[in-house]
Amino acid sequence: MGFPKRGPGPGRRAAGLSQEQMDVLLTRTPGTYNRFENGQIGAPGADLLTAVARTLRLDEQEWAFLWLITRKESPPHALHGSAGTSIASAWQRVADHIHGALVYVSDAEFNVVVHNEEFRRFFPRGETPANIMRWLLLDPEARTDVMMHWETHWVPAMMPQLKHSVELRPENPALRRLAYDVLNDPVTGPLYQEHAAVPIPYFDGSELPVRHALHGPGLLTTCLAEPVAAPGARINLTFYTPADPVLPKHKGAGESRLRA
Repeated sequence: MGFPKRGPGPGRRAAGLSQEQMDVLLTRTPGTYNRFENGQIGAPGADLLTAVARTLRLDEQEWAFLWLITRKESPPHALHGSAGTSIASAWQRVADHIHGALVYVSDAEFNVVVHNEEFRRFFPRGETPANIMRWLLLDPEARTDVMMHWETHWVPAMMPQLKHSVELRPENPALRRLAYDVLNDPVTGPLYQEHAAVPIPYFDGSELPVRHALHGPGLLTTCLAEPVAAPGARINLTFYTPADPVLPKHKGAGESRLRA
């Protein structure tokens, strides 16, 4: 950080920054960081927490923990725009060993990073989309042939997830571009404005109508989880059941996530 090395002396002399140096780096009045460390700042603001986290180069887990111990709540957004975009290769081995279900892992930008063979066979021509959200919302074949009752069932389920992801990662250019393309599409633009600004209507065990490339019309029953090491990424486990595609009106509920 450009400060001279701290020499031995009385008092606490841990290697690293002093509280006074933290005040300088945070551009705060002297004594601010001392009060922060000692819990004398009640509910510190997001600007201070962000400055502290970036100065100390915290990762996403440390960032979430910082909010938990200082404000007793989760952070309103990710610390780094790239959070959730790195998926461990071990997840591919996990997916390969799951049979009887469609399995995929997407990163925080909705890129499909890992999937099993059952997931690939779901799509026309066996072609797995590179980005699942872009495919769901913008691909004409998805909207008309694969995701049945697309406007009444799929759009209300997907639009809030996209908006929430953009709000959590406002600095992420890929998410901003995806939202821009959706908003400027003549079909999805008005639907995004209508459906995005609501709580995420997802619940484990939710069912949505589809047309499987090999097995025809049916329902997808889905559960979601989030990898602890990649916040914002999604582990999607889905079961396909042949069924009559006529469904009652889609029911929403508060989002429920498992930690994996």
